[in-house]
Amino acid sequence: MKRHVLSILVDNHAGVLSRITGLFSRRGYNIDSLSVGGTETEDISRITVVVICDDDAIDQIIKQVEKLIDVRRVVDMSTRRAVFRELSLIKVGCTDKNRGEIVSIVDIFRANIIDVTAESMTIEMTGNQQKIESFIMLMEPFGIKEVVRTGLTALCRGNNPIKNYSHNI
Repeated sequence: MKRHVLSILVDNHAGVLSRITGLFSRRGYNIDSLSVGGTETEDISRITVVVICDDDAIDQIIKQVEKLIDVRRVVDMSTRRAVFRELSLIKVGCTDKNRGEIVSIVDIFRANIIDVTAESMTIEMTGNQQKIESFIMLMEPFGIKEVVRTGLTALCRGNNPIKNYSHNI
């Protein structure tokens, strides 16, 4: 079993996301991460789905997703040179005594402090899954109050937008 990152270009219509996630659910595949947003074209959205399965299963998933109405393109980003990122907001407890230590760790990870109160600090971080998980582990001794993560997003490296790839992968 390995992690597969699917980038799916779809027509921006109501119900498309439901049909795609329903397909995964009906086939018994758990979605590890899901991210949806607009693209450079107003009427097209990009859905990034992370699923853990074997190569045969991902081939079947891709074939089934390609058959859905409103799906324009499906690309397994795991097999391409790509940039993968996730956004995370982490709220950490802090005091006057440990605030400097937290700021130092934030700087090392190139994260941003976006809110500060007398008792907490909210940190914004982008990076790969391992970077975010490492940062969260370092923040645990300070007391993590909340964590929210966007899910993985991905783009092919270089001048190769996925709309230029053929429909058959």
